[in-house]
Amino acid sequence: MGAVAVDPGPLTLALSPDQALDRASLHLANAMLGNPDSAGGLEILLGGLRLRFVTASALAITGAEGVVKLNGSELPFNKAVRVSPGAVLEFGPALFGIRYYLAVQGGIEPQTEPLRAAGSLTFGRAHGHNISTENHAPRRALDPERPVVARVERGPQAENYDAGTWLRLTSEPWILSPESDRVGARLVGRPLGPAGATAVAGATGPATTPAPQAQPLLSGSVLLPPSGFPVIALAGHPPTSKSPVIAVVRDEDLDLLGQARPGQMVHLLG
Repeated sequence: MGAVAVDPGPLTLALSPDQALDRASLHLANAMLGNPDSAGGLEILLGGLRLRFVTASALAITGAEGVVKLNGSELPFNKAVRVSPGAVLEFGPALFGIRYYLAVQGGIEPQTEPLRAAGSLTFGRAHGHNISTENHAPRRALDPERPVVARVERGPQAENYDAGTWLRLTSEPWILSPESDRVGARLVGRPLGPAGATAVAGATGPATTPAPQAQPLLSGSVLLPPSGFPVIALAGHPPTSKSPVIAVVRDEDLDLLGQARPGQMVHLLG
């Protein structure tokens, strides 16, 4: 055991880097501690987490920005800090961005369920891992008052839509819906129209439109369900989807959406 959750906050997950919604922030925190890129960490939604360390270690906090305290003293972000046994770490409300990331020297073992009160965390072996002395460029958290800009490329079903639909997708403003979660960033605005129907002549009846088929789904896929409101697949997405993929967010921009707040404006640039 490495630490105990005194209070887990609204939602805290111990996960591997590929499961993080802001992968770059977790990679940065691990790099500052000399951890491998594959080391797990905590994703802390909004704040509220209180941890008591059972063993001595070192930590780094990235991602969202707010007031984070260690034994009552405010901690710096984007910097490795040593902690002693019995130390208490407290995350205040996130003021910029929405998800904090906490890495601990040796890595945190991923868990399948969200962290609960009195739940324990296990750290990996820190032998051979030293705090990095390199100068790592800090990542600044998103300003919730400014739009999130994500670049997109045409998806496999984009050809089924007219030029006007693509123009609206990539030029009109969208708002991140409160219904967004780890599965997808749900956008609201002026709904887009359906794809042009491709008629198929039946053997004994009139032409019909083929039923949508399930297709493999990748993170960053911009789905267009019947509602006309785009949904961007995030790390928690299912393996397949029947909704057409009209666009794909560039991988280097996907982490920005993991830090966007409900109600924040989103621009998709194509």
